[in-house]
Amino acid sequence: MEYLTLALEFIRNIDVFLREFVENYGIWVYALISLIIFCEVGLVVAPFLPGDSMLFAIGALCAAGAMDISIVLTAFPVAAILGDNFNRFLGVKLGHKAFAKGTGKIFNKKNYDKTHSFFEKYGPKAVTICRFMPFFRTFVPFIAGMSGMSFRSFLPWSVLGGTGWVFVCVLAGYFLGNIPFVKAHFELVIVFIVCISAIPALVEWIKHKMQKSL
Repeated sequence: MEYLTLALEFIRNIDVFLREFVENYGIWVYALISLIIFCEVGLVVAPFLPGDSMLFAIGALCAAGAMDISIVLTAFPVAAILGDNFNRFLGVKLGHKAFAKGTGKIFNKKNYDKTHSFFEKYGPKAVTICRFMPFFRTFVPFIAGMSGMSFRSFLPWSVLGGTGWVFVCVLAGYFLGNIPFVKAHFELVIVFIVCISAIPALVEWIKHKMQKSL
């Protein structure tokens, strides 16, 4: 419970924490955030790490001059693409073994079925679409690897998704994050972004429940 409280506190005040990181660690903050992005999309066990809200806050910090937007828009898409492809590789090598029992907290039949149906519905485009959806952006590359999607087919969608996700979220923060109203209610804006990000997953869950009830 304590860890959950700390995680929520971090998400709610992510702009404050990021500014402190920049002040304390300078250039190393780019490496740290690149690692967070890589882990969030590259490790199936890390879907809880911040994504959209963190990138939005980074965009606002870039607009305020606290971070260099040229480094952000170069390094972070690379981290996202590398994480994506590493996740696919893990799916190829370990996917079927990981879901063999199907009863774990992460590698269970429910998560597999939900992600696999999403992947089947959208095909290769799912690799790009899932970037804007928490949970799915962590699981879809893994399932893609399990399903035998080749590196050659996966890479273009991964590049499009990773680059588009970072650019959209960062530039939204860059142009909107320092508007007086947004700045004065930054905590609420971050919570709003988290809620908006969760809507596609919620819609899929409702559809799944309705289909089961029919």
